[in-house]
Amino acid sequence: MEFSIKSGKAEKQRSDCVVVGVYESAKLSASAAGIDQASQGFISSVLKRGDMDGKVGATLLLQSVPGTESDRVLLVGLGKESGLAEKDYRKAVVASAKALLKTGARDVANFLAEVKVGKQDAAWKASQMAEAVRDSVYRFDAMKGKKEQKEDKSGLMKLEIHLAEQDDNQATQQALKEALALAVGVSFTKDLGNLPPNVCTPTYLAEQAQDMAKTYGLTVQVLEREEMQKLGMGSFLGVAQGSVQPPKLIVLQHNKGKKDQKPVVLVGKGITFDTGGISLKPGAEMDEMKYDMCGAASVLGTFKAIAEMGLPLNVVGIIPACENMPDGNAIRPGDVLTSMSGQTIEVLNTDAEGRLILCDALTYAERFEPSAVVDIATLTGACVIALGHHASGLFSNQDHLAKELLSAGEQCLDRAWHMPLWDDYQPQLDSNFADMANIGGRAAGSITAACFLSRFTKKYDWAHLDIAGTAWKSGKEKGATGRPVPLLTQFLKNRAAKA
Repeated sequence: MEFSIKSGKAEKQRSDCVVVGVYESAKLSASAAGIDQASQGFISSVLKRGDMDGKVGATLLLQSVPGTESDRVLLVGLGKESGLAEKDYRKAVVASAKALLKTGARDVANFLAEVKVGKQDAAWKASQMAEAVRDSVYRFDAMKGKKEQKEDKSGLMKLEIHLAEQDDNQATQQALKEALALAVGVSFTKDLGNLPPNVCTPTYLAEQAQDMAKTYGLTVQVLEREEMQKLGMGSFLGVAQGSVQPPKLIVLQHNKGKKDQKPVVLVGKGITFDTGGISLKPGAEMDEMKYDMCGAASVLGTFKAIAEMGLPLNVVGIIPACENMPDGNAIRPGDVLTSMSGQTIEVLNTDAEGRLILCDALTYAERFEPSAVVDIATLTGACVIALGHHASGLFSNQDHLAKELLSAGEQCLDRAWHMPLWDDYQPQLDSNFADMANIGGRAAGSITAACFLSRFTKKYDWAHLDIAGTAWKSGKEKGATGRPVPLLTQFLKNRAAKA
């Protein structure tokens, strides 16, 4: 799909469809007013009949509007004229994209970037439009037959984002370029998450990282079981030992910053399928445990986005990847594992396996002398209970790092919520037989999981994102969301700007 930045009058556009905004008060946006004048009040008369209420996300498609050069005019509701919030702007853009997909329009001129959205500039509005439209037209049909693949293809081929005359075209062009790079990363993350677990294995993830390294000139290393044994990764390998799929520790490096710049390290949980192990999960909806590698997918998607941008920053990605299966060699409740750090762990529940692979990856991260480490994991159902599906859970041993990530999430509308990491919770992990247990009971489950990880991050600034509630959707819209690639990418962009 082709995107471009333009300026011009809506009524003069020779396209398949022109998209303009309408407020609840029947007040027209500037471009809608231009069309209304050219059509001698056609839009005003439609609104007076009550065919559209102007609420955020409402749409109305008009055919062959008099006095215009376009085949169609799509009216999009913007809500109250007093102020359009960022989330409502994105909702309106998404609604316009979904409405367009129901038409035969292939060439579209969209004028929603001219409307006022809080304190945001044209660059932000254009980038949000590009991201939202790409997200709306996303389809996963890689596993479908060729005939169905062809039928699912969107007809929308070209989108012109029109600016008001006073807007900064150059800044907006750059924002659009970065937004499209981000969209590539988000789509890649979705694709990985949506693949079935018999395709997206630890080996497959390693191959994707190797292909990406070749394409973008990155550095990649894939550690095998024997190398991890030499490093003493007993916790990670304990989880992996129940599966016939070989575990992989994937290390990807984007070295585009100064040579002496300490890297940001992203660590992504890569459980490509999670049965729960011997502590077997219920059968209902277990198919969704293919999404337990969405932390890994988000790291790979973020690397694709920053590589497309050529972001001038040093970034390391570490992905521990394996399956959690219940065969005769699987770890049992009561087993004690020795982590790479030397700390021992009593396994009370084999379904709390994500923290067992992450702890060794977090210890491995020390060798890069990082400026910061952020791990991303579909770690706990408790986080879903606490925050639902709107915000990712954020924990950190440094408030300034937490604030950076929270701010980045607000900027890109991929929000997180700062959760406590107080020492008060640590005793819940006490064990009579090892340095710690791998679970702390039902109470504060997401917090005690983060407390567990914090025991392996004493030597650097660290944050943990629990994305169990935000990485995928269930039900009718079932599928990976691509989160938190926008948050991570914005965080790295902000760091690069400071550097």
